[in-house]
Amino acid sequence: MQQLFILLGGSLLAVMAGLSFVMQQAVNVNLRASLGSAAWAGFVSYVGGSVCMLVIALASRDPTPHVGAIVKSNWWAWSGGLFGAIYIGIAIVLVPRLGTAAFVTLLVAGQMLASLAFDHYGLFGLARHPVDLYRLSGAALLVAGVVLMRL
Repeated sequence: MQQLFILLGGSLLAVMAGLSFVMQQAVNVNLRASLGSAAWAGFVSYVGGSVCMLVIALASRDPTPHVGAIVKSNWWAWSGGLFGAIYIGIAIVLVPRLGTAAFVTLLVAGQMLASLAFDHYGLFGLARHPVDLYRLSGAALLVAGVVLMRL
């Protein structure tokens, strides 16, 4: 029974993350219109996110990472912000043109295809989960959903 609650709670959190994701798109597009700049809208979004994460880190009383741990981390582990900025910039430009639903379906299709490759090869230290017929079928159905959303 406890596993069911954990599964339901995790699923609810994932749905809330999806809602937050779409809300972020709408807010950033509005900010772009107000500021007249996708770059500045993205910057403001990142400042807000950075402040939020700082508050969470302080509230959770996580210890500050030691310099040794920072130095030992992989160089590519520091690139998350770069990829996030690329994503935010693209989203701010494309959401008004494509609409939120079309953008999100294309985004999810890209995420699914990249995830299959990352899982299959265990890229960036992830656990390997080989591609099989079920995973390929799920990805194909997702891509079919993208096509249907664009019709």
